[in-house]
Amino acid sequence: MKIIDGGVTAPKGFQAAGIRAGIKASSEKKDMAMIYSEQPAVIAGTFTRNLVKAAPVLWDRELVEEQEAIRAVVVNTGIANACTGTVGYENTQKEAVLAAEILGIQPKEVAVGSTGVIGKQLPMDIIEAGIRALAPQLKDSRQSSKDAAEAILTTDTKSKEAAVTVEIGGKEVTIGGICKGSGMIHPNMGTMLGYIATDAAIEKGLLLEMQRELVEDTFNMVSVDGDTSTNDTVLVMANGMAGNETIRTKDADYQAFREGLLYVNRALAMQIAADGEGCTRLFEVHVAGADTKENAKILSKSVVTSSLTKAAIYGKDANWGRILCALGYAGVDFDPLKVDIALVSKAGNIEIVKDGVATDYSEEEATKILSEDKVTAQIDVHNGVEEATAWGCDLTHDYVSINADYRS
Repeated sequence: MKIIDGGVTAPKGFQAAGIRAGIKASSEKKDMAMIYSEQPAVIAGTFTRNLVKAAPVLWDRELVEEQEAIRAVVVNTGIANACTGTVGYENTQKEAVLAAEILGIQPKEVAVGSTGVIGKQLPMDIIEAGIRALAPQLKDSRQSSKDAAEAILTTDTKSKEAAVTVEIGGKEVTIGGICKGSGMIHPNMGTMLGYIATDAAIEKGLLLEMQRELVEDTFNMVSVDGDTSTNDTVLVMANGMAGNETIRTKDADYQAFREGLLYVNRALAMQIAADGEGCTRLFEVHVAGADTKENAKILSKSVVTSSLTKAAIYGKDANWGRILCALGYAGVDFDPLKVDIALVSKAGNIEIVKDGVATDYSEEEATKILSEDKVTAQIDVHNGVEEATAWGCDLTHDYVSINADYRS
């Protein structure tokens, strides 16, 4: 596997565009994007588990369940098209119909994404003008992916892209993607829109199974604030233009492709955590020594979602009691007198708890380690051999400020 500089246009046959349509009059930022595949792309997808689902989620879920392949995606920011009733769903359909007409494809070959304020109807005149403006700008350039990545952001402070190449059957296969996510991020799909493209040829059932497995160890291991959104969507599109023999079994080609797709999912997930609303640093929690994989996940999520721990990370305070406490209320059985905790960053590695009690560590050294952009809590509960990693961020004053005036 080779990590490359790229995004959703890195694989063969994928084009993208991003523009400012004017959905949010108070902003000059880009707010609409389009992705297009020159050939039909097998589709897989995962969606929010929130009972309240936005209209585009309902539409895209139907596509994943009923369609073998799609050709395009249209995305808007500013308005989520959630809690908008039958009118909202009809507007989603209208977007697909118009995009299909312009691109010369079928409406059921167009996925739709929305993100932003809940409860407002889409300004369809602006949306339709945006779709008409996007189509002529579709390109397979590096800049086009950057434009699309920028156009799907809401409170994000930076674009999020990732891409790799892998060799499958003597052919170079590329996997690249873009995503957005900053607030309302929590396991079971946080507020994110993710679009991953690949020129690999792979059977749909395998791709769907693979992506759903990978989401559990990547996007579903991210938490910023404990809120799960109505619009979460991650789509994977595979158009087969790399020319590899179609992957139909879990053989060596399958494993090579899986490694690449795992990297892209994980890289995008970590970028979301690192750009949590108001955050100053990425907070990674790695739990080892658990009796089961599921319990390792539960423990790591419990620490990464603890508001007290997140506040301590913001304050550069090695308050290990909060970490141990979060482990203790996770609902997993372990012996507190066997727990080891270390803090790790580019500034160093310091063990702060050994066998459940504090070590004679330097508070000054711990603060130095906690001052870096990425901080990892390495935890060993010495109860088995399973491990898991979760990602989040610190909790700051700015998080409250951002969400106090989100609709204004």
